[in-house]
Amino acid sequence: QVQLVESGGGLVRAGGSLRLACDAPATIFSIFSIGDMAWYRQSPGKQRELVAGMTADGMRNYQDSVKGRFTISRDNPKGTAYLQMDSLKTEYKAVYYCNLKGHFHSFWGQGTQVIVSS
Repeated sequence: QVQLVESGGGLVRAGGSLRLACDAPATIFSIFSIGDMAWYRQSPGKQRELVAGMTADGMRNYQDSVKGRFTISRDNPKGTAYLQMDSLKTEYKAVYYCNLKGHFHSFWGQGTQVIVSS
């Protein structure tokens, strides 16, 4: 099964920044260029929640709690999406997943852990 690959997670202090990346395999570049990208996160004991999304034509949306702190972007020729996370809070600690949604397919990665210490 084709999977996206997330990277960039780690341990950071509250107020710090991280930049997550999500790479699509070359076999699905054509889907990446026309699909909608999104970042989700899941904390222990909680459901996975949408953090940020970006359509193929550049429309962005964000969860209210991260507006002004997170920025989603994408580089279609590279098949990579990014999530720039600034002014991080301890409650943002979670596993972050990227998702690519095409017309007929939906792809996920295995996630990257983000830990924000106080």
